[in-house]
Amino acid sequence: MLPEISPYFEAGMLICFGASWPFAVYKTWRAQSAQGKSLIFLWLVFMGYLSGIASKMFGTMSWVVYLYALNAALVFTDLFLCYRYSRRPGAAPAAPIGEADVLE
Repeated sequence: MLPEISPYFEAGMLICFGASWPFAVYKTWRAQSAQGKSLIFLWLVFMGYLSGIASKMFGTMSWVVYLYALNAALVFTDLFLCYRYSRRPGAAPAAPIGEADVLE
């Protein structure tokens, strides 16, 4: 019988999705601006990671929950920075719905 391999595939997905978050957080922190960020997108992704954590806590608990938590923490950090930098006097606000994806 094969060992349970689905957590490894789930971990691979989370690692691939989560690989970009440290760069996004660094970019927001370095630029000290929320310009071009979609807050709705960040909130949806954050809620998705929280749903993954809840799924693991109320279902079959797995070590993969730590990857969900790490990704959620990174997205929350980006959200925090976006709100912080968009509230400064003279700062450009985060992009309204749909405008963050438009190339100039």
